[in-house]
Amino acid sequence: MTDASVHLLDRGRVRADVNYVVDGYVMADAENPRPEHEIGEFVVWNAVVDHPEMTVLWDTGSHPDAGSGYWPEPLYGAFEHVDADEHRLEDDLDAAGYSLSDLDAVVTSHLHLDHAGGLYNFDGSGVPIYVHREELKYAYYSAKTTEGSVAYLASDFDRDLNWNVIHRDRRTLAEGFELIRAPGHTPGLLAARIDRDGGTVLLAGDAAYVDANYADELPMGPGLLWCERRWLDTVRKLKEEERVHDADVLYGHDLERFESFDGGWG
Repeated sequence: MTDASVHLLDRGRVRADVNYVVDGYVMADAENPRPEHEIGEFVVWNAVVDHPEMTVLWDTGSHPDAGSGYWPEPLYGAFEHVDADEHRLEDDLDAAGYSLSDLDAVVTSHLHLDHAGGLYNFDGSGVPIYVHREELKYAYYSAKTTEGSVAYLASDFDRDLNWNVIHRDRRTLAEGFELIRAPGHTPGLLAARIDRDGGTVLLAGDAAYVDANYADELPMGPGLLWCERRWLDTVRKLKEEERVHDADVLYGHDLERFESFDGGWG
């Protein structure tokens, strides 16, 4: 255990059809062939892990110009980050009592556009950017070819960044701070377990978008899963981490879950 704190940064709201997030959430049948779809509100968050050995930013959120043409249509139409322009990384860090210059490293859980859109702040800075090998490969494959996933933008990460590439399934970043490969949503998604004096925190990231994905093991829609079988393995692996370490678990975009932790673990 270490004297580490985890401060949550609220980076705004995304509105999207809940069917993207929970597969089959609304289904037609003979009696109701045209059911009304539900538009949900989801949180985008980052975290500052203030550890005795280093201060680490977890993810960088969406680019502030997401709604002004930076995100391509129809992607923005499906996942509308309505207030990205009100949540510049430096401003949200300042609200939490930090600045870009305080950061010793950045962990990119994955390189989707709502998680990697602030990497431009570190272009040419030399700040170590941690990413899993499989994620970096898949991001370039997706952004530079017509294959893969549309959720990667080369302009987010094809920059002068000091990549620190993780090659194995686990990597200890500092005492009590372990990165865990959690494939399924993407090939190289990272989660993290932070063993604090006040209890363990498990940042599950987009291994689960919302509580239904994690607690009930209901998959995300096919467009949000690189591999459903690997995703289910990951969810169950993280549940075992939660059980063994009696951890608080924060998922990727569940607003109620995010707000329940009241700004983090200090």
